[in-house]
Amino acid sequence: MNDAGHGERDLARLLGGLEPRLDPRPHRFVTVAAGAEPEWSRRAFARVVEPEGITLVAAEATDPALASGAAGRWARITLTVHSALDAVGLIAAVAARLAARGIAVNPIAGARHDHLLVPWERREEALEELRRLARETAAP
Repeated sequence: MNDAGHGERDLARLLGGLEPRLDPRPHRFVTVAAGAEPEWSRRAFARVVEPEGITLVAAEATDPALASGAAGRWARITLTVHSALDAVGLIAAVAARLAARGIAVNPIAGARHDHLLVPWERREEALEELRRLARETAAP
């Protein structure tokens, strides 16, 4: 691994060390107007500010009203490998692999890990495909 504070940059090591972890809770995407964020928004997994409004990504359990969200149910898979923010190719390789199986993916990057939101009903298939990618790429 490169500098411990900055994460891995080598694509082969990143892919070989994916170690994807599935959050067991379904998530929803919800858009709210700026200044109209619900109380539960502080517990959202992600918050993205766009000109059209604020997108919140939260587990359904965060608020009962989320169980009927319009954007469908999504599974959150965390790639537990510590990737550098300037690593090149990780999300492209993962997205291409899932796309080959017809699985939509919405990535969100944190400072240490990448998180993938995939359709809830395809979560196990996506998880297995990511594990397969890691096995195929891992050093012998």
